Amino acid sequence: MDRALMDPALTGGCQCGAVRYTLLAQHRTADVCHCRMCQRSSGAPFVAFAQFRAEDVRWDRGAPKLFRSSNLVDRGFCAACGTTLTYQFLPHGTVSITLASLDDPNAITPQAQMGMESRLAWLDAALALPGQTTEASFGDDLAQMVSNQFDPGRS
Repeated sequence: MDRALMDPALTGGCQCGAVRYTLLAQHRTADVCHCRMCQRSSGAPFVAFAQFRAEDVRWDRGAPKLFRSSNLVDRGFCAACGTTLTYQFLPHGTVSITLASLDDPNAITPQAQMGMESRLAWLDAALALPGQTTEASFGDDLAQMVSNQFDPGRS
């Protein structure tokens, strides 16, 4: 079960730290979207979102730059690093936050899938492929890597 967002509030932001947010109330819905617009906006096979009332999202540092991807939708991203952050369905006045931009991306679990007409045919096969850890993928080079990503633990 998803934890209560008020105790403590969930936080998140972009990979460079220019945009940070706090979620002040429980989400309304959470889903994975496979639609072509979400694929293009993220460069990924799908995007996982949780929907909030706009007044329940507090922008603590910076704010997303908005792109009007259709007459009904604004999509928000960090202008500095490009991280996909929001989907705003204008007629409803809601803000959907990308789950991967949460400091704890496991804090909210999607409950449904949308945009199934665009679900990529190779997705199930890709998720069944053998996997390995980041350390195994990079080997000795990982010890030399210095991350430029924002660390919320050292904010």
